[in-house]
Amino acid sequence: MSQADLDALADGAVLAGPDGRVTAVNAMAARLLGADPATAVGRPLGQVLALRDHDDRDWCSMNRPYEGLATRTAVPEQTWLLPDGTEVLVVARLHRRALDRPVERVAVSLRSGRGRARLDRERSDLVATVAHELRSPLTGVKGFVQALLNRWDKLSDDQKKLMLTTVSADSDRLSRLIAELLDVARIDTGRLQLYPRPSDPGLLVRRVVDSVGASTSRTLVLEVSAEVPEVLVDPDKFTQVVTNLVENAVRHGAGTVRVSVGAAAQGDRPTAVHLVVEDEGEGIAPELRRRVFTKFWRSGSTGGSGLGLYLVHGLVEAHGGTVTIGRAESGGARVEVSVPVA
Repeated sequence: MSQADLDALADGAVLAGPDGRVTAVNAMAARLLGADPATAVGRPLGQVLALRDHDDRDWCSMNRPYEGLATRTAVPEQTWLLPDGTEVLVVARLHRRALDRPVERVAVSLRSGRGRARLDRERSDLVATVAHELRSPLTGVKGFVQALLNRWDKLSDDQKKLMLTTVSADSDRLSRLIAELLDVARIDTGRLQLYPRPSDPGLLVRRVVDSVGASTSRTLVLEVSAEVPEVLVDPDKFTQVVTNLVENAVRHGAGTVRVSVGAAAQGDRPTAVHLVVEDEGEGIAPELRRRVFTKFWRSGSTGGSGLGLYLVHGLVEAHGGTVTIGRAESGGARVEVSVPVA
């Protein structure tokens, strides 16, 4: 492989011969290691590969690529520190003519650890979010159950009914959060399963609006156009999309929440159904609208898991639809979902 080919690689690459001296360094490795490719050739691998662990041990002395069992053909991926303290992922291949022959070439690959660090942060955020969101309803369930057990004879029927109703609501909240987490994992891994069938979008949206309206003092207005065609959706997942959007408008918006369902046509043939949810709050700034559908995005101090709009985006795209955010005439947020007709 020529030097130009090595420089074209996205990862850093350092090659060393049977004598343990460097034979080639590509441009990415030189940049990561702070080395000059011209002067690095011919130097010992341990000098060029200036990698340290948290105990200040170097890569070569810890992995000894030219020693060990004759059947050894690789050094597994490890995290090491560059001279500037940045983490990189390092893996190596040990090339031999035969398993009983000495190592003739060591090929070391270096990759930035930022992607791994980002995934680690996402996992930590997920654990923290789940712990926080589960704690509140669990605390309520435990408290009311304990009160019922300890004071059953002293509580009136109305008090018992109120406590059991609250326990039931908190249990529903827990079940919904667990379902959201499972859907997030399925979307991330491409394993989301849909069971679409022709469905009446007006009926599904009306059920959600009635349900959310019964649990809030905010005013919800629903407008369903005449002769809205059926859509080919998974009714449960579509209901989840509508519920997340309406509850998000109630929780984070202000004033009246307006929900409308209409059809878009191409000629005489309807092609898509539009669901629009608007509120009268402060809206979402244009520079933030890209981030709204990312995982763990939150606005304001009203809490939430930060997964609702991420799920909306994933579920709508899985149905072959689109979701956009704009500004309502009242100044609040305007979320529009389009799904193809059946």
